[in-house]
Amino acid sequence: MKHIHVHTLLFLFVFCTSCGGQNKSGLPKENSKSETKNIVTSVGSNERNIYSKYEYTDSIGKRLIIQNSFPKGGIKYTDSNGEVYVYAVFWTRIINETDNPLELNIDFPVNSYEVPSLPGKYFKILVPSDTMTLDKEHLFNHGLTDVETFLDSSIHKSSSLKRSINPKESSGFYVVILCLIEGAKGTLRTGLSLKGGSLFYRISRFTGPPPLSLIDEKEIPCGSINLENFMLRK
Repeated sequence: MKHIHVHTLLFLFVFCTSCGGQNKSGLPKENSKSETKNIVTSVGSNERNIYSKYEYTDSIGKRLIIQNSFPKGGIKYTDSNGEVYVYAVFWTRIINETDNPLELNIDFPVNSYEVPSLPGKYFKILVPSDTMTLDKEHLFNHGLTDVETFLDSSIHKSSSLKRSINPKESSGFYVVILCLIEGAKGTLRTGLSLKGGSLFYRISRFTGPPPLSLIDEKEIPCGSINLENFMLRK
């Protein structure tokens, strides 16, 4: 198999970056390691790598926070069938400020989002089992290693992740998104959000210099958490 590394901000598909674990083969398995808009578009100095932040509160004011990163990468990858993709790496961090354990369940089907310019072709959305910690966010691919080994074993499979996040703790995970190179156009942004107990992952593509113009977007149902009655903080 031929793999081509292109260390640029993107070839055709501008997975724009904001500033920069051992992978396991097969589907991601349970990993419970933790760290000890309303989309917020103006972030604090310690949040410069965060594209969006959602804050949710329950009836007594306890918070659940979801942070979504800008992408890093923009690398070409050739699968075993000779199809050429471009991929980028994102991360999401969930902060549990409640008094109860949070059970996170994420599941992306094999075909979640059809590429608008390529009918019958789909973005690949994959979730490695690695834990993302904030000390890695300045690194290449946000610190995710052995990406191509992971892609070799997972690119044509559904992808899932299960985690437990204890009260007053947080946990971060990676999302790798690929698009066939002939359909790779625009600037990509993504983010996880919560509606009731259901999780949704939004993929948005933009074009042009800032201010960017939206090309298309898709909100994908992708899982659930066990905590209920949270409202998006206004």
